[in-house]
Amino acid sequence: MDPLGRRKIVSSDDELLVLVDATDRTIGTLDKSACHDGRGVLHRAFSLFVFNSAGELLIQQRQADKRLWPSYWSNSCCSHPRAGEDIANAVGRRLAEELGVNADLTFLYKFEYTARFGEVGTEHELCWVYVGRSDQDPVVNTAEVQAWRWISRDLLTEELSSNPDSFTPWFTMEWRRLTDEFERQLPA
Repeated sequence: MDPLGRRKIVSSDDELLVLVDATDRTIGTLDKSACHDGRGVLHRAFSLFVFNSAGELLIQQRQADKRLWPSYWSNSCCSHPRAGEDIANAVGRRLAEELGVNADLTFLYKFEYTARFGEVGTEHELCWVYVGRSDQDPVVNTAEVQAWRWISRDLLTEELSSNPDSFTPWFTMEWRRLTDEFERQLPA
């Protein structure tokens, strides 16, 4: 972050993403912009869900100048590991870069999805899903995050049902699976 802790560019369209096959085997790299063009190119990614001791989830509103899903609400943090970077280290790095938060992280599952954002581009990711626990309020990097809030599980489920077009598609898919299959492993 800058000296005031408010804004720092931490990724760019020319950043190299890790290309993978359906079994998550690395097959090369390609710049982020090209990965998101057209129907998208399968690449490795991660999503993180940070809960506080009250059982609330930290969610963020994506910055308005993001290419894909600008100003949409999403999970605590999501991004891509760098070539050669351990994915757990990438999750912790990006959590600190975007939200200034540290958390104990637990890997839950991974899955492949494709989501198209009109004619602008497509996410085609093999996404590793993590949960974490922290009571720190974020100090957001405004280059990445427009707004944030803690939200109860019940209220989030209600908002996802009543206003699904306000949320990123991966967040909706992941939340459904977390609450259906991994409820016992979510931090209380």
